[in-house]
Amino acid sequence: MADIDNKDQAEMDPADMEDVEEVEEEETGEDENSKARQLTVQMMQNPQILAALQERLDGLNGSPSGYMESLPKVVKRRVNALKNLQVKCAHIEAKFYEEVHELERKYAALYQPLFDKRSDIVKAAYEPTDEECEWKADEEEELTDEMKEKAKLEEEKKDEEKEDPKGIPEFWLTVFKNVDLLSDMLQEHDEPILKHLQDIKVKFSDPGQPMSFTLEFHFEPNDFFTNTVLMKTYKMRSEPDESDPFSFDGPEIMCCTGCPIDWTKGKNVTLKTIKKKQKHKGRGTVRTVTKTVPNDSFFNFFTPPEVPENGELDEDSEAVLAADFEIGHFIRERIVPRAVLYFTGEAIEDDDDDYDEEGEEADDEEGEEEADEENDPDYDPKKDAAPPAECKQQ
Repeated sequence: MADIDNKDQAEMDPADMEDVEEVEEEETGEDENSKARQLTVQMMQNPQILAALQERLDGLNGSPSGYMESLPKVVKRRVNALKNLQVKCAHIEAKFYEEVHELERKYAALYQPLFDKRSDIVKAAYEPTDEECEWKADEEEELTDEMKEKAKLEEEKKDEEKEDPKGIPEFWLTVFKNVDLLSDMLQEHDEPILKHLQDIKVKFSDPGQPMSFTLEFHFEPNDFFTNTVLMKTYKMRSEPDESDPFSFDGPEIMCCTGCPIDWTKGKNVTLKTIKKKQKHKGRGTVRTVTKTVPNDSFFNFFTPPEVPENGELDEDSEAVLAADFEIGHFIRERIVPRAVLYFTGEAIEDDDDDYDEEGEEADDEEGEEEADEENDPDYDPKKDAAPPAECKQQ
């Protein structure tokens, strides 16, 4: 990987060299999956990406009351019988989720023609009719005939002034940029590539096969890679763990696999080269060394961390994979079915409304606390005074 400019390179001991300056940084087409996986680990450790997971974990609080330990032996025996019944419930629940998966597969086939038509409109393979384009606005958005005519003339004038675009340009890129969970993964050098993304499809495993789903990212021909489809498969399990059956809470993703990307030479945005000058400590001679290092990119999504054969992961790796699974589920359950609403921002507004309601509740609680403090005869407002400005930031 190293490019040595100095003629005396054979006589130099690398231990005697020191880095003196980083002079150039550029993208390279060399594919190093191990380094890309390391980058994925770093990317997935983004606190914003893990926020949803933490929110779930925060709800799993509580502690035993100690009552169980005080029960007579004969009662504990009966409790054990209840626990055995609970294990049987878990196995029935697992069968329930297996049938849910079958229903998802059935209805996916019904949705797919609509999603295919959506894709055809986006990539200009189909031009919708006037009837298909007619959208009835809400009552408060209804305009007078005069205002409608004026708006129509203005739109026609704008259309005459610029070229007629094909399909819906940058549809999926806009969707990604509108969703925080996905936009956090995007880099500036990813955007020109994602402009060529034409569709995202979800494919479920065949009947009788282990439960899984695959995300397919369909691209039009481009200058960045030769793949027409990039895939990410998530393998799931819907059965209680024999060693801990009470932890069962529906299907869980066990692992995920990506796919190789056939980058065009010099276009691999998941890697970059760094050229450094090194100076020999004794002789003072200088050589230039070129190194390939991982680069932040959305396309690291297709090289997830590998799960060891024994299935044991350290805490950091578990967090990384959990974040990856959350993203996969979100794309499958929200982005693909409701893509147009994320494109227009309407789905984002719905999410914001939910957060506003939570915020109002929090404000109310704070108001109640303030009122209680004011009614407290021992309350001293000076103790709650804001600290000096220099103490506010840490």
